[in-house]
Amino acid sequence: PREKQDFTQSMPWQKVVDLCRYQGLKHYDEALLTALPYRFQSPYIPLKHKFVEYAAPCFVEGKPLLVAVNDLMQKIFKEFTFDPKATHIGTPLLEVLEKKRGVCQDYAHFMIACLRSLGLPARYVSGYLLTHPAEGQPRLIGADASHAWLAVYCPVLGWVDFDPTNNLIPELEHITMAWGRDFSDVSPLRGVILGGWGN
Repeated sequence: PREKQDFTQSMPWQKVVDLCRYQGLKHYDEALLTALPYRFQSPYIPLKHKFVEYAAPCFVEGKPLLVAVNDLMQKIFKEFTFDPKATHIGTPLLEVLEKKRGVCQDYAHFMIACLRSLGLPARYVSGYLLTHPAEGQPRLIGADASHAWLAVYCPVLGWVDFDPTNNLIPELEHITMAWGRDFSDVSPLRGVILGGWGN
């Protein structure tokens, strides 16, 4: 089980950004040092001013980090449409923002891009989503198949997961398989098979 957090008790988001800035001779605790690589752009996640502009209404001055991240998740969920035909793995995030359509990896990549563009550490999480909906209720998007969401680093509280595709905080049914900077670090299927020509 993931520990439930009181989002209002997380430190202001600007303070987290300040903690993550490089300062010579500053002592970084091990948890923060481990989180810092997740602030930078990666193969599928560029840093852009447009992502800051999109997230800005959620990140007002003094707002607790996790409250702001939760607001961003809700904004993405309301404004984007899940559409398996709209994108492919190579679709640029600026195009995802323009179309506001995509799949779970697009939702996760886009939200991470917003957070990192603000200077916050966020990582891509790959796994499975199991659901047991009440009778007559639909399954969550991405249920019973590979799924993607993200985690943001919050000092003191550690990594906190968010699922923008379903607008929820992951609990027992989000099964984490791996995490990385983006999909390229945790692709569930990759490799080469040799053989099959006889013997």
